[in-house]
Amino acid sequence: MTLILGFDTSAAHCAAALLDGDTLLESCAEEMSRGQAERLMGLLEELLARHAKTWADLDAIGVGIGPGNFTGIRISVSAARGLALALPHAPAIGISTFEAIAVDTNPSDTSGKIPAVPAPRDQLYVAQSGRTPVLLPRSEAEGLGPLALPAVAAQLAENIARAAAVKHATGGAWPAPAPLYIRAADAAPPRDPAPHILP
Repeated sequence: MTLILGFDTSAAHCAAALLDGDTLLESCAEEMSRGQAERLMGLLEELLARHAKTWADLDAIGVGIGPGNFTGIRISVSAARGLALALPHAPAIGISTFEAIAVDTNPSDTSGKIPAVPAPRDQLYVAQSGRTPVLLPRSEAEGLGPLALPAVAAQLAENIARAAAVKHATGGAWPAPAPLYIRAADAAPPRDPAPHILP
């Protein structure tokens, strides 16, 4: 059996799932607006321990790459890349939230619908088939047709693990996961000039 660990911190949560072949061993999530960086590794270690698994047992790692919260995405992507370096037998595979929506275990919720992810200021990230994902006002996005939104956090982590399992089964080398950013960051660069360094 192939053991896949999937996790995501792209929104106000820390979520993970452990998949053994087609069998979901467990998915879990903790809602949090901040603190994912401090909590993520502990959550993953606890999940593995509850099923008598170790890092060495993993065959692949699936990580959510967004779109979503900029800092949250960086936390999970950095963790996955670090784990992949430490576990060369377990590649890290980036899975967008759009991809995770497409493998939802309840197809009636997503079939024929446009994948969409909530964004700040009543907007949605939208991925129409064959087009580059865009950020749209909610009213404009809803005018495109029926939308499929992400599942709750624990289900999202499971979907990420399942999508990663499908990709892993095809074999081949996977590029290091990278954040999927559709809009610019809200944070502005500092306005003060850089300090003068004395010789």
